[in-house]
Amino acid sequence: MLINPEVTSQALAILRSGENFQWYVITLLAAVMYIYTNEISNKNWKGIAAGLALYMVHWFYEILNALIQHFSGHALWTVPTGTSFLLLIGVGIELSLMFSVAGLVLSKVLPEDPKARILGVNNRLFFAVLNAAAFSIIEIFLAKTPAFAWVYPWWGAFPVFVTVYIPFFLAAFYCHDWKPKTQKTFILTLLGINVVMLVVFAGILKWI
Repeated sequence: MLINPEVTSQALAILRSGENFQWYVITLLAAVMYIYTNEISNKNWKGIAAGLALYMVHWFYEILNALIQHFSGHALWTVPTGTSFLLLIGVGIELSLMFSVAGLVLSKVLPEDPKARILGVNNRLFFAVLNAAAFSIIEIFLAKTPAFAWVYPWWGAFPVFVTVYIPFFLAAFYCHDWKPKTQKTFILTLLGINVVMLVVFAGILKWI
């Protein structure tokens, strides 16, 4: 049983089509570039690692969601309209640019001591769960708009909270504290996996 089966065909109709392109995307891209170059100039390598870690996990999940659509006929979430450029069936360029800086920006609220506790919980875990909850609540609103859809009745805010956003922010906030070599290994490994999957599944096989 599906909630909105028609959103799949709507999303596929605009997938990587330039017909809906809007110039504000360039402004968003410039903002992302400014944020990262500013952090580089300030040598905030931990924040940058947090940002890139979340972004790599984001892309991994979006590719998996697109593969679910290919094999089952419908993705778990989809973007049927409202985006200037649909990158994959579940993510427009605006959302992707937001996720590219989310880990970096939100890592700025982390206490300096990675072992400090808040309400008896490690602060990295506390803030990961807190931010995951906030993003899940925002997604409830998005799912009520024409621009974003949960396709299955069993997929909603709680599954998103547990299986998507908690891993996003755990990756960001724990990577923030890892040694530089471990940070690079994690980020570059996921980057390599994502690139290979995009080349194979989007470029060669045309599955996503």
